[in-house]
Amino acid sequence: MAEITLLSTSQARPGFTFVYLGGAPICRSCAYQHACLTLDTGRRYEVTRVRPVEHPCALQEVPAHVVEVRSVPRPLVVDAGGAVSGSTVEVGRYDCRRIDCPNWEICAGPSVPARQRYHVEKVLPGAAECRIGRSLRRIEVV
Repeated sequence: MAEITLLSTSQARPGFTFVYLGGAPICRSCAYQHACLTLDTGRRYEVTRVRPVEHPCALQEVPAHVVEVRSVPRPLVVDAGGAVSGSTVEVGRYDCRRIDCPNWEICAGPSVPARQRYHVEKVLPGAAECRIGRSLRRIEVV
């Protein structure tokens, strides 16, 4: 069975990827929340199919399309010792304000959850740059 959610017209296209950040307070009273609030917070998804159905969306204030999605690997960074392919790691947002760092979005950015467990699909070669001196590695997780 495919996972579904609702996306705006500009996002509802096959191949569009996004990180699900969770439901907004306005979504809790929506009649269609069963379609949106079933994804896992912090996971990356790709639209695989757009269904020919629209519903009103109070959050976006435009009609939203029903789309089928699948979980896809997303890049993150972890302490170098935890970067083992096939293992499970708990990842959390690092305390860092160096937004000029090339890894900030996958290390300390808003799409990184406070704490979540992931399966390590792949460890990318070489150390990940860290502008505050941590020993980090880039990984792909699902």
